[in-house]
Amino acid sequence: MPKVCLDDRAIVSVSGKDAEDLLQSLITTDIGALGSDGVRPGALLTPQGKILFDFLISRDGEALRLETTSDQAEPLLKRLTMYKLRSAVDLSLRSPAPVTVVFGEEEPPAGSYRDHRFEKAGLSVFRLYREMEGADATAGDLEALRIASGIAVSGVDFALQDAFPHDVLMDLNGGLSFRKGCYVGQEVVSRMQHRAAARRRVVIVAGEAPLPPTGASITVDGRSIGSLGTVRHKAGLAIVRIDKAGEAITNGDAILAGDVPVTLTLPGWTGLSFPTEADEASA
Repeated sequence: MPKVCLDDRAIVSVSGKDAEDLLQSLITTDIGALGSDGVRPGALLTPQGKILFDFLISRDGEALRLETTSDQAEPLLKRLTMYKLRSAVDLSLRSPAPVTVVFGEEEPPAGSYRDHRFEKAGLSVFRLYREMEGADATAGDLEALRIASGIAVSGVDFALQDAFPHDVLMDLNGGLSFRKGCYVGQEVVSRMQHRAAARRRVVIVAGEAPLPPTGASITVDGRSIGSLGTVRHKAGLAIVRIDKAGEAITNGDAILAGDVPVTLTLPGWTGLSFPTEADEASA
């Protein structure tokens, strides 16, 4: 049962009789679909539909728990405070907050929450909101699992206020609702969905040699089609223009990360494929 304790996490707790209604009207996740023992991804968007804050949301008794990075926690709390107005909602912050991630086990540890992002990828990963003794894995091991699963996180794979939810696969991983009604930025993401306009997507990168650092450009014929995010040896994640990547793959053009030849694949669980010229012409 590999487990790793994370030291860069924070918890924003949202409680009170109006807590669920408030979040339902603000964030991308459908609170009604949130079970008692699962964690789903979510985001608070800008009015232009880009990710302002990202987090993992779960139920904590009668409250709702937003797990995020330590650097996002206070700004997120301030933004929720601004939105709550006269709602019967209590907000509190715990930072840092111990989070233990357990993977490689089918049976959930007692008191844990199944991470819905990895479940989509066919893996059993659980989060506990306490520190467990005997951690025998590292943050690097968890990064390797994220890379293999095609799961992007802010700060390393994309910059906040620079990516749409579709770019980071939130339309496919349970973090983006198209049925629950209005929330901040909803009109933009709904329009992208209905027009099938998402062209930037997370891909898994495999290098012929160790990859350059995070931020290196992914290029075809010297033109950038995206940039590297998480990197671990010869494997990594990137957000790229999949139409441009598809064209390069079809034509047999070299795709480079820095000066390293790479192969790009879309995470299998998404059901996505690289567009071809025929697809573009018939769209």
